[in-house]
Amino acid sequence: MNFKELQLIEPILRALNAQGYTTPTPIQEQSIPILLKHKDLLGCAQTGTGKTAAFAIPIIQHLYLDRQRTKGHRKIRSLVVTPTRELAIQIADSFTAYGKFTGVRNTVIFGGVKQGGQTDALRRGVDVLVATPGRLLDLINQGFISLRDIQYFVLDEADRMLDMGFIHDIRKIIALLPVKRQSLFFSATMAPEIVRLSQKILGNPEKVVINPEQTTAEKVKQSIYFVSKKGKPKLLIHLLNNELNGSVLVFSRTKHGANKIVKVLDKAGISADAIHGNKSQSARQKALNSFKSGDINILIATDIAARGIDIEELSHVVNFDLPNIPESYVHRIGRTGRASASGTALSFCDVEEKAYLKDIEKLIEQRIPIVANHPYILESREEPVSGNQIPGKKEHQARSTNNRNRNRNRNRRNNRTGSKPSRNN
Repeated sequence: MNFKELQLIEPILRALNAQGYTTPTPIQEQSIPILLKHKDLLGCAQTGTGKTAAFAIPIIQHLYLDRQRTKGHRKIRSLVVTPTRELAIQIADSFTAYGKFTGVRNTVIFGGVKQGGQTDALRRGVDVLVATPGRLLDLINQGFISLRDIQYFVLDEADRMLDMGFIHDIRKIIALLPVKRQSLFFSATMAPEIVRLSQKILGNPEKVVINPEQTTAEKVKQSIYFVSKKGKPKLLIHLLNNELNGSVLVFSRTKHGANKIVKVLDKAGISADAIHGNKSQSARQKALNSFKSGDINILIATDIAARGIDIEELSHVVNFDLPNIPESYVHRIGRTGRASASGTALSFCDVEEKAYLKDIEKLIEQRIPIVANHPYILESREEPVSGNQIPGKKEHQARSTNNRNRNRNRNRRNNRTGSKPSRNN
């Protein structure tokens, strides 16, 4: 199938052709016909499957055709809510690209920057507003935004919204929307709380599911390195110097950890930058642009900040820290397995991350191959017991307690017989 068969208008087809797009991805092929019929949609698909175009294209077509029938000052008729600044910018860029020849106007708003430029764009009038929840509610409270004319509402990355604690903001936004509207709900996972949230937003939706977990895990070459926590920086430097070529995205569990990795690499003469929530929007955008352009080949990121990173030729993902949420692992490695492309994902696992690894392997229904021969393998007391099972903190505590008890009992017997106490006590 090609885009012409989806009953798209000529201005959109021309824009898609200018982008070099001729064949829709599975989620686009299934979603666009549903949305062109003004039906609600519940979509389950990972980043990299083309879901932004799946909702942006039909919304642009609706707005273009409506615009031909109505004139006057532009009112916000479509709202897209997404969790991070980077993802919001990416979505707005997509609306601009696909709507290039339609005259449909969009703008993006997010926190972390002064609001003047954003409010100026709103005053001039826009058809599509892409927003993060906090700044959206702020500008609504200030009177710059009204949602009473919204006809098309999209909640994107719903699972990440919940992870980031936006549930209360989302409920406030939903309460301000007109009852009569077309609603689109996208999430990479469908946990029970996600389903409950979708039921509050959607009427009687059509459903599109594009293999949310297994697809990425199957096409990305994965490997696990058992390494001590102290050995992780040394192993990363070793791999960057000897094995990893091209662009490398390194995931840290925390913002502080991301900064620390950059400093360690800098001392080793390796240029890198970090992207996370504590950095200003300008600093984050500068780092991201440098990574995309190839000025730097190594970017350290947290899960939340990485949601807006869309790079077609990302060669490697490195999980410096394993995520404690198994779905996040799938999102991470999916950065290097974009659409139909393959990729490589390396993960470091220390003793305390054993449970995380077990949960990840259960989710993806795979055993991740172990790299047993590397310079910074775990010390003998921390080595894996068998397969991917390595002793955790509880096992070490239990072993130490048993040793102490044995020594204590031996010393008691020695005291009764007059022998010297054990040196191990």
